[in-house]
Amino acid sequence: MQPVVIYTKSTCPYCHAAKALLNKKGAAFDEIGVDGDRAAQAAMAEKAGGRSTVPQIFIGGVAIGGCDDLYDLDAAGELDGLLAGRG
Repeated sequence: MQPVVIYTKSTCPYCHAAKALLNKKGAAFDEIGVDGDRAAQAAMAEKAGGRSTVPQIFIGGVAIGGCDDLYDLDAAGELDGLLAGRG
């Protein structure tokens, strides 16, 4: 499995949905909460090519976007391969 990192805020429903899909896929992930942490949010945005919304999800060190992007990858049948390192 590729390493997965997800930047979240505790009250974000999209963050909860993205984590639910990752859990359903059996993908372990490191969660970095950016609630009230401007430095962490700035670091996230820099890694995500300027995107400052949460969640921001990285698989194998590659920014894949947010919740909708994650679900789109799953619907296209590409998420399992990315998680397994075959993407």
